[in-house]
Amino acid sequence: MDFGLAGGNKTFEPGHRAVQKRRKHMKIISLATSLLLTTFATASVEAQSNSSGKQTSLATRARVLKTESKPPTPANGQSLQAHAKFNNNDAMRTRQATPDSPAGTSKAAPVTKAVATPSIISLASTQIYRVGPLDVLDVRLANSVTRQSTLFTVLENGTLEYPLAGAPVRVAGMTTAEIASLLQDSIKVFEHPQVVVNVRDFASHVVTVSGLVASPGKKALRREAVPLYTILAEALVLPEAARATVTRVGRPPMLIDVKDANHAATLITAGDVIKVYGLPPAPTEFFYTGGAINSPGQKPYHAGLTLTQAILASGGAAANAGDRIKVSRLGNNGRLISQEYNLKRIQLGRAVDPVLQKGDRIEVFPAE
Repeated sequence: MDFGLAGGNKTFEPGHRAVQKRRKHMKIISLATSLLLTTFATASVEAQSNSSGKQTSLATRARVLKTESKPPTPANGQSLQAHAKFNNNDAMRTRQATPDSPAGTSKAAPVTKAVATPSIISLASTQIYRVGPLDVLDVRLANSVTRQSTLFTVLENGTLEYPLAGAPVRVAGMTTAEIASLLQDSIKVFEHPQVVVNVRDFASHVVTVSGLVASPGKKALRREAVPLYTILAEALVLPEAARATVTRVGRPPMLIDVKDANHAATLITAGDVIKVYGLPPAPTEFFYTGGAINSPGQKPYHAGLTLTQAILASGGAAANAGDRIKVSRLGNNGRLISQEYNLKRIQLGRAVDPVLQKGDRIEVFPAE
């Protein structure tokens, strides 16, 4: 009986182990499935969170950019008005003082001083060079086999004879980039030619310098306009130089203080004639003013000086000045000879503006 039970147990044990093994495998599969589902759900939630965060970040950035794109609003409108007024005054001063404005564009008043406040056009002209007659151009085919530079001179009629272009092409007044584009369109023997043009010798833009410089003569410009100090540096201006005159066709001469940085920055263009001087000689002849006048005292005299000019040179008549003016002059006998004039009548053209002599004494009487 015991043997039978033992034999039965031996017979049942393999089947029991198989069932337990299958149950264990099922638990493992169930756990793996649960783990996969949990991982997928977590990844989905994170993706949605990242997408939402990215959209929020983009929206926030858009709001920031929109805010930054708005111009700052001043505390009041006066600052903008003042800024606009300053720009308008600066533009007006530029039109009056810039030396390279085309002749005839505005009525030119006699200019004795030039303060360089270049306009946008003037500044642009300092960055470009337009080719002219007798300039030597270096024309290079960048995609050719040899890549050797070839020099060609612009003819006096403004044309360039470039063999690969066929007929002569007119290049005067064009920049090197414009000439390169023109030649590329003209060359037919190559497909898609790449032309590079540079100026080898500048000869068409010339100014003349003389006076207190160590190297006078003609100077070539490498731009449409250059500051005066660059020309003076090339001409080796002497230490005793103090002023210069710039003469330009169609405009009165400009007197420039070369020691003043603003004046020395006056733009020079082709054809200008520059003459450098030293300090003017000290005056040796004078006239004298007094009475109801703003700046009385000893004043330099020059031939042809009139009474009204002398008053203006002395600061003008004072606020309490009347119309009576007395001019006293030393006579041959050593005594003063006096004569009175009516300033108002002279200013209205009803009386002659008398010419003074050196040593004259002018007294303006106050109003009675």
